[in-house]
Amino acid sequence: MAEISKLKGTGVALVTPFHTNKGIDFSSLGRVINHTIDGGCDFAVLLGTTSESATLDEQEQLAVLEYSIDCIEGKVPVVVGVGGNNTLYTIKKIKKLCCDINEHISAVLNVTPYYSKPNQKGLYEHFKAVADGSPVPIIMYNVPGRTGVNLNAETCLALAENHSNIMGIKEASGNFAQCMEILRNKPNNFTVFSGDDALTLPLMSLGMKGVISVTANAFPDLVSQMVKLCLKQDFKQARVIHEKLLNFSTVIFNEGNPTGIKSALEILGLVQNNLRLPLVKGSHQHFKELQEIIKKIKR
Repeated sequence: MAEISKLKGTGVALVTPFHTNKGIDFSSLGRVINHTIDGGCDFAVLLGTTSESATLDEQEQLAVLEYSIDCIEGKVPVVVGVGGNNTLYTIKKIKKLCCDINEHISAVLNVTPYYSKPNQKGLYEHFKAVADGSPVPIIMYNVPGRTGVNLNAETCLALAENHSNIMGIKEASGNFAQCMEILRNKPNNFTVFSGDDALTLPLMSLGMKGVISVTANAFPDLVSQMVKLCLKQDFKQARVIHEKLLNFSTVIFNEGNPTGIKSALEILGLVQNNLRLPLVKGSHQHFKELQEIIKKIKR
């Protein structure tokens, strides 16, 4: 297991490739994993939203996890997404996964409970219970645009101060004031990651230590170069890459995630562009737009 205090830089939120019959395409998954590791990504995030984990049953999730860990071969740390709006079931699932293969899992990415819309006390008690019950450290995930609830700065900081098993947060609220308050008042051992590719450079200029990236599935070399430059405080050179990727990192989300990134990965010859319902392929217009953007990036 990797040393958690050193978990920073570029994490890639990996897709799950599917065959035309919607079965898992493990060979393409291995190709994407090797592509991202060879491109310089610092850690892998498995079974997150981008993986379409909600459409994978437990046996499939375990198969993806085991295959991915075998493919990674310890080259980078592994973070596993486990979340939901049933706190007790979430804890049970984390314990099961970690019991089976815990020596390979560095941390769990745990999203704010969706749909139920708990208040701040409910969010605090949820993450406290998950942190208390998890055998590995927790990275909280705040993405109100998807879940319908925002983990505010006060609650985030209270959790960071009071629970040593909560090592950081993936912040995808897009709220710069909230992000700045967290960064200004957090404990030294609490790591904040950007959850938005397009905002990574400005957020790292404020003190974030990396990104958990969708774009890095396609362009791991460029994302990791930009992040490394930001960590060195070389924002002038990082901005060149930021501007090169900005249109791509915006357009891939125009028809949902992972709809856009799977289109891009098919254009790059890495996966077939297949998704499981309720997600469907993006429009022809969106695909053509991504083709033009990718052509410009690769010049």
